[in-house]
Amino acid sequence: MRKNISIIVAIAVLITIVFFLFIYRRGEIGTTLSIVKDNSEMIIVASPIKDSKITSPLSFTGRARGSWFFEGSFPVILTDWDGKIIAEGHASAQDDWMTSDFVKFIGNIEFDKPPYGEKGFLIFKKDNPSGLQGNDDSYEISVLFK
Repeated sequence: MRKNISIIVAIAVLITIVFFLFIYRRGEIGTTLSIVKDNSEMIIVASPIKDSKITSPLSFTGRARGSWFFEGSFPVILTDWDGKIIAEGHASAQDDWMTSDFVKFIGNIEFDKPPYGEKGFLIFKKDNPSGLQGNDDSYEISVLFK
């Protein structure tokens, strides 16, 4: 009798695990994982690196797929820890941007250090002249104000 109960419990646990894996794979659980996506196939930021101490003017470099650019540039935003925009600028393509390959970019942003909080975010936004939400994309790295 005890062996039968153990087998039933083991089967129930296995069914529960399979059920949650099925739901997770469909995206009904773990939706926060789909919000934060890995854009390493679309943009690679060479400088600054995550949690770098930054000062103004801030220079940034990297490579992004041609689809991130429009007319050779895409927007870059610097925010404080609270998400308040402190500066805006653009990354400029250094090669022909009308390609699906990676294109080198550079840019600078001048900013005033926020009066409080040492952490902020540098946000690289895919240029989206269509305004369609489905074409929006971004990549952000955390930075520290020096």
